[in-house]
Amino acid sequence: MPNLPILYIKLGCPWCDEVVDFLDQKNISVKTVVVSGNREAMQEMVDLSGQSKAPTMDSHGEVLADFGVDELVPFLKKHGIS
Repeated sequence: MPNLPILYIKLGCPWCDEVVDFLDQKNISVKTVVVSGNREAMQEMVDLSGQSKAPTMDSHGEVLADFGVDELVPFLKKHGIS
């Protein structure tokens, strides 16, 4: 299995929930990392994206930060994820 994109989320975040639901509906596999209460994961996300807002996705070094489904769709297409 190839390396999956990493999706950083926060618990209780409506944008995160929307993105997770969208990915589930499209059967798109990602590695989900919950940064809530996880200092190391939060720091990893900040180091990657330069900010602390979720959701943030890392697809093989290409980072999409603080996004909704509208921004996610073209990002997935650009990276051949479907």
